[in-house]
Amino acid sequence: MLDLKYPYPGYIQKKSKCPYSFKVNVNSNFVSSSKCNDQIIYPNLKGTIFLTYRKVQNNLDSLLSDAYRMPLKHTRKAVRIPEKAYFNNVKKTYGSIFKIEGNAASQVQFFLTDSLNHFIFGALYFYRKPNYDSIMPAVNYIGNDIAKLMESLEWTY
Repeated sequence: MLDLKYPYPGYIQKKSKCPYSFKVNVNSNFVSSSKCNDQIIYPNLKGTIFLTYRKVQNNLDSLLSDAYRMPLKHTRKAVRIPEKAYFNNVKKTYGSIFKIEGNAASQVQFFLTDSLNHFIFGALYFYRKPNYDSIMPAVNYIGNDIAKLMESLEWTY
């Protein structure tokens, strides 16, 4: 059962072992992997944001194609999959976030890139059978953290 008590989110900057950093909720646990498969774990909400970093090497089209294809894997269970574009010219981060409405395995997926060197794909999963109505408060809470992650992401060159 999900813990429906949502503490006020405080944020701290975390550095990945890969070439980026961003702010995470102090109520989560950030685990960075040298293989560029990081996780932001929410033990009380029984959910995890899985992050995959890839270096852009003349393959941006392929990375973008994969990032757009991933949310579509949930179309059988999804009611809607609205996309919201994200642009931050100052930090050179561009991407999209997809909110998957319905009883899909993942409720939020997103990607960020600088279009030249860096690409990150993220997906939120919960450790239970999806029931959209019951996990919606947790999705909204973590969704705010994903927005903070996207806004605070900085590439390290």
